[in-house]
Amino acid sequence: METDVIIQKAKDYIRLEKNPIFKKQIEELLVKNDMSELNERFYTELEFGTGGIRGVIGGGYNRLNSFVIEKTSQGLANYIKKIIPAEKASVVIAYDSRHFSDIFSQEAAQVFCGNGITTYLFTSLRPTPELSFAVRLLKATAGIVLTASHNPAEYNGYKVYWSDGGQIVSPHDTGIVAEVRNVKGAEIRSLSKKDALSKGLLRMIDKEVDVPFIDMVKKLSLRPGLIREKGHTLKVVYTPLHGTGAMPVERALSEMGINVIMVERQKLPDGDFPTVEFPNPEEPSAMKMALDLAGLKKADLVLGTDPDADRLGIAVPDGKEYVLITGNQLGALLFDYVLSTRRELGTLPENGVCIKTIVTTELQRRITDDYNVQCIDVLTGFKYIAEKIHEFESRPDGPVFILGGEESFGYLVGTSVRDKDAVSAATMTAEMALYHVSRGNTVIGRLRQLYEKYGYFEETQVSRYFKGESGLGTMNNLMTKLRARPPASIAGQRVLAVKDFLDHTTLNVASGLKVRDIDLPSSNVLQFFCDDLTIITARPSGTEPKIKFYASCRGPRGLPVPEASNMVRKKIATIREDINRIIEGASL
Repeated sequence: METDVIIQKAKDYIRLEKNPIFKKQIEELLVKNDMSELNERFYTELEFGTGGIRGVIGGGYNRLNSFVIEKTSQGLANYIKKIIPAEKASVVIAYDSRHFSDIFSQEAAQVFCGNGITTYLFTSLRPTPELSFAVRLLKATAGIVLTASHNPAEYNGYKVYWSDGGQIVSPHDTGIVAEVRNVKGAEIRSLSKKDALSKGLLRMIDKEVDVPFIDMVKKLSLRPGLIREKGHTLKVVYTPLHGTGAMPVERALSEMGINVIMVERQKLPDGDFPTVEFPNPEEPSAMKMALDLAGLKKADLVLGTDPDADRLGIAVPDGKEYVLITGNQLGALLFDYVLSTRRELGTLPENGVCIKTIVTTELQRRITDDYNVQCIDVLTGFKYIAEKIHEFESRPDGPVFILGGEESFGYLVGTSVRDKDAVSAATMTAEMALYHVSRGNTVIGRLRQLYEKYGYFEETQVSRYFKGESGLGTMNNLMTKLRARPPASIAGQRVLAVKDFLDHTTLNVASGLKVRDIDLPSSNVLQFFCDDLTIITARPSGTEPKIKFYASCRGPRGLPVPEASNMVRKKIATIREDINRIIEGASL
């Protein structure tokens, strides 16, 4: 972009930005004439996507800052007022431990109040699932949580929820995007905190949501008697990874009577996340302190949640060592425990449904089939699970949602929350572990029993970021090539069918016949089905030049787990090699 254009954008931003911290950053860059950094901050704008906005914190249009938060909030306020009169609308706002989350939440609240919309703001940080719960409890029009989930410390974000407690989906997502894009700086209306409080537009909340939220989590227990009798014998090590989970997870487990040992160095909220490289329980390194403590305390279960406590990672003892359980494995274990327990208790609904995403292990479907429970696939993203629950509830004879999950460590039990919920997942996982231990088994032992019964399943991911200005073009070229000439085989296995979620079709590779048979929202995703039941999914990011390939493999039933595991892992290694070759071919 031309230098004079960048400089003018920077000057315009300084005029519009009210926060002196971000304003000063750009002023100093102008004084230094640091055109490289100014270009990075102004060559494009941080855009509101279909679920919200996320970016690096800092001054500039291509950063997350007070001006961007206020502009986004004004756009959302404009959309809400098109749907419902301002005096009848309300918004709930929560925030996590990230830098500026508390400031951004206050600034957003003042914009909604400036538009005459009643705003409920938590007095201190709260997890994302509690925000979703609060939207439903308070019968709000919308909800916002200031979080960048498990991203590194320099990021923050702004996620939007609608009145059902789920993240926004069509038509609200595109409607809000359009309103945010149309906002001009001078149009932002904000009310001071003092005036918003005095007018009753700003209402501070805490225990009036905390208490019913924790009560809801505890009531999800399927075997409360077992927990009352033996819960104190279960030793659980837990880390909130400097995030919001410390209060609700520890409180819920402790009130249920389960012994919780906190990783003290990771207990307090800290936006620097000083003890981890990435505050993500999917990362083995993030769980190291918890694993070390578990070894010292001889814990039965290790739990870890990300900064906004919507993702749950666990580890369990296997002999003298602790084994990290993948998101797919924990999902399967929870499906197994909840369905088997509800059948035993006679509470399994005849029209019950479990939901998973298209990239989540098929082991979960094998389990649901065993209980005559339907398993539905949705696109990647928990908002699609929430959308299905809402759809079920709108039908007088609709299916009954039991539980759902996705491979990226997200789970939901019940319907009081409409997003992945690490708080209730933690209590249900603890109950599951207690149940297996009380029967002389272990969590890892039960997982092996599932593999023996249904076949061994294992999954892997290959991610690639395409650098530079040409990165997006390279990624798009890759998807174009895969659509035009799908691979004939992957890891020596014939590709039998290709599902294209962009045009809702399935291609029979042998016959060349293409059938329109996918009843899901359009998405730039391809799936390749091989003759050994391997499934490969290609899913590019919609906001950056990054693509993920997901591979799900299985071994035949009846093989001993060690033999099946060895067979599948060799296959996965070959699949990864083939996927990397496919990616490299995109740049040719």
